[in-house]
Amino acid sequence: MFAVYAAEPNADAPLDSLTVGERPDPEVPDGWVAVKVTAASLNMHDIWTLRGVGIKPDQFPMILGCDGAGMLEDGTEVVLHSIIGDPNWSGDETLDPKRTLLTEKYQGTFADTVVVPARNAVPKPEGLTAVQASVMGTAWLTAYRMLFTKSGLKPGQTMLVQGASGGVSTALVQLGRAAGMRVWVTGRTEEKRALAEKLGAHATFPSGERLPGKVDAVFETVGEATWSHSMRALRPGGTIVVSGSTSGPNPGADLQRLFFLQLRVEGSTMGTRQELADLLTFVANAGISPEIGLELPMERAEEGFRAMLEGDTAGKIVFTR
Repeated sequence: MFAVYAAEPNADAPLDSLTVGERPDPEVPDGWVAVKVTAASLNMHDIWTLRGVGIKPDQFPMILGCDGAGMLEDGTEVVLHSIIGDPNWSGDETLDPKRTLLTEKYQGTFADTVVVPARNAVPKPEGLTAVQASVMGTAWLTAYRMLFTKSGLKPGQTMLVQGASGGVSTALVQLGRAAGMRVWVTGRTEEKRALAEKLGAHATFPSGERLPGKVDAVFETVGEATWSHSMRALRPGGTIVVSGSTSGPNPGADLQRLFFLQLRVEGSTMGTRQELADLLTFVANAGISPEIGLELPMERAEEGFRAMLEGDTAGKIVFTR
């Protein structure tokens, strides 16, 4: 079958490992289903896989792609939940120590067909296209859990999103606006701030700029470059929800501010199958149209990978079949 895959790990030149070609048709174990892929979205996780991060060398070649939407053999349209856990685990699968994402142990979605446990194929609401649905499983699910499970925010409160144009950030803006939050966003350029405003942000600010007031929660995916600003932006008792650290993982903790103002720091990773199902319903009912920065046929996947590495797009990059 056709596939886009990492031939081998390459830490220094990841795109040298990117291969567009043929891979064997997958076998379908008991309890699993084959999904014919119609659209799949690109994540930074795919770049890390090309670099060999989070995957053992003997697991290559590895078909890339954590997210996707497609069709079962009976014609049912589905969205893929990319966390595959231990079958014996009960409860929140994001806390399962044996959990894995597609492309870490099991082959990914950038192919004609992907094979997943039956529970990982979530019915797609009619209100979403396959392209829109294909971005939900990682970036949007991460944003949904950050906002609705971890932050404790209520409609009418103020949220700050650090970084205006990434997949999680744009999802947070759109979800927050639809849920009745006052949404503030920081961005490094006028173009990125304009995108956030187009998506529903009530106000945008240059990165690091003093804000006109304190916020109830900050959503962090940037890390070292924005951490001190995030801490200063919070009201007493406020919350920072962290799901990434693209600029570095080791900022100054500012412990005196943390304990004196009784701030709360919450880590957040991906989301559960139920949260994905709830997200899909919320997005469809609210009429939210996810921001797609670039849509390409899967055969032109290298263009999408280069655009992500060079920061040339705002919103999600989606490959179609």
